[in-house]
Amino acid sequence: MSWLSITIAGILTYLTRMIMVTLVDRQVLSSKIKQVLGYVPSAVFPAIIFPAIFLNDSVFLFDFNNPKIIGAAIAIIVGFYSRNVIATILSGLFSYWIIIFLI
Repeated sequence: MSWLSITIAGILTYLTRMIMVTLVDRQVLSSKIKQVLGYVPSAVFPAIIFPAIFLNDSVFLFDFNNPKIIGAAIAIIVGFYSRNVIATILSGLFSYWIIIFLI
């Protein structure tokens, strides 16, 4: 029963998103809507990343010794100064791995 529920939920999610992509004509959207939709990835990405960094087993953990927080802080600093997404991701990953494996 649970596999059936998961499959149905996946199909419904896929269909609702594909309908918007395939049926909405890009010429119908105004330039203001296109501009607003440009900010969607920037708004969604922190919502995905925040729980992975700050939550552990549904408990809020804000400890400065947490390597995830240190890696995220380094990535934020690199991202602010470099304005490069790849450099930001790689600096966060490498700093996290260095803290985990070498320290």
